[in-house]
Amino acid sequence: MTRRVLLMIPFAACCRAADASQEVLDLVADAAASLSAGNVSLFLKAFDPAMAGYAKLRENVTGLVAQGDVQSLIEPMEDEGDGRRRVAQFDWTLLLERGQESTGSLRRQQVVKCTVEKQGGKWRIVALEPIAFFAPAS
Repeated sequence: MTRRVLLMIPFAACCRAADASQEVLDLVADAAASLSAGNVSLFLKAFDPAMAGYAKLRENVTGLVAQGDVQSLIEPMEDEGDGRRRVAQFDWTLLLERGQESTGSLRRQQVVKCTVEKQGGKWRIVALEPIAFFAPAS
């Protein structure tokens, strides 16, 4: 009986890591959907306000959303870590349809790296690179 329990421990750890990976994917996907909906405050809820660059991110995203309709799409690329801290990379695409006063649209695509930690039972993005990816169009 003891051997069975010991053999199950690595399997249980693997399942927790898979669950954590899915939770992180859900967090970032929800943030991307919030950005597509033009909801800056809901987008920012995914982030730790103490994150380096948080104020710049808020400024960038607010300016971007003010310029027109944003579509935010992510494709997961890499994800590693454990049930408390994970580093994930996403192929992130932003499409901006500008208002009638501006012509054309903007398309950006880049690999975005998110460091995510579990804080008080909830996942929060504690680092994001590059923050400039979310800057308004010039």
